[in-house]
Amino acid sequence: MAFELVSGLAVKDFIMDLKLCRVLFEDNKYYPWIFLVPMKENTKNMTNLTMEERFQLMREIALAEKVMFKLFPCDQDNVAMIGNMTPQLHVHVVCRKKGDPDWPGTVWNSANAKYEPQEKAAIIAKIKQELTAEMQNPQYGII
Repeated sequence: MAFELVSGLAVKDFIMDLKLCRVLFEDNKYYPWIFLVPMKENTKNMTNLTMEERFQLMREIALAEKVMFKLFPCDQDNVAMIGNMTPQLHVHVVCRKKGDPDWPGTVWNSANAKYEPQEKAAIIAKIKQELTAEMQNPQYGII
């Protein structure tokens, strides 16, 4: 069986693949938001990852967090792994600002406004460009 995204993640926009994770984009103008999904079949929880894969996931989270904070300065960047509704291990990296529509609450089932297609494409390209540049740093274990 090959790696496949579950239906809830398959509808997200593709940004790029890292060493371990596929990076996806959440189309929500209120919150700059990406997902990291380990590209390993049958991975529902962290327990399905080897110790080295867990370390790589943490490196890739650090990479994503740094890039998102650089591109979308915010008051709080949130990193979360909640799989109650989407049964595939995935990590949310979300930039939050005081006064956003759901502040200080969570973004689950939150306010949403979609990007215009050209704007979304430009943001995805910018995230990909920054991830590609930053991952050249050997600390992320991607090159």
